[in-house]
Amino acid sequence: MGERPPHFERRKSMPRWTQKGHALTPRWRWQRLLRPLLAIVLLVAATIVTARLNPLPPRFYGTATASDGDSMRLSGDRIRLVGIDAPEHDQVCWDALGEAWPCGLKAQTELARLLRLGTTECQPEGTDKFGRTLARCTVAGADLGAAMVRAGLALATDAYGSEESAARADHIGLWQGRFVDPKTWRDDGPSGDPGKGWLETLWDAVRELTGARTLR
Repeated sequence: MGERPPHFERRKSMPRWTQKGHALTPRWRWQRLLRPLLAIVLLVAATIVTARLNPLPPRFYGTATASDGDSMRLSGDRIRLVGIDAPEHDQVCWDALGEAWPCGLKAQTELARLLRLGTTECQPEGTDKFGRTLARCTVAGADLGAAMVRAGLALATDAYGSEESAARADHIGLWQGRFVDPKTWRDDGPSGDPGKGWLETLWDAVRELTGARTLR
């Protein structure tokens, strides 16, 4: 056999941990950084692709006018507030004494008042079957849907549960008496006073016996 090259002898005499493949073999800094750097690059690329495929819809800004208690016009666009359902424009409700009052017109008036407080900003979330933009809107940072529900002039259909509970407890707006669900009014047309429910009838009996004035 021929003589072994000098580098072979040097490698053999070196500690095993310095040999290639050993767990303790030092690695270059770029090798240690390569994996996390590659992960960051892939994450950024995925974010860019997702943003291009599903861009956020543009926000609407400007001065809006109320069409009814849960819809408006803003810069020529028809917008329907998400998460609430207000009485129809021609809808009537009944107070605690059974007297009719124009709750639909009152809801529109309240939304118009809120819109006059400042610039309206809306974030679109889709489109309804009538071609209106579905959006959550604010005026001066205040959520319009939450304000309408808290005033008792709209029902909560998505979130706004605490606002509806507060309005109900205060017996304001729709909750001062009786009303027909806005969806029922739309689907079945105008109707008369639905009358007292069994709970209200029971409460009246308790009130007569005890002299209590509130159901709280």
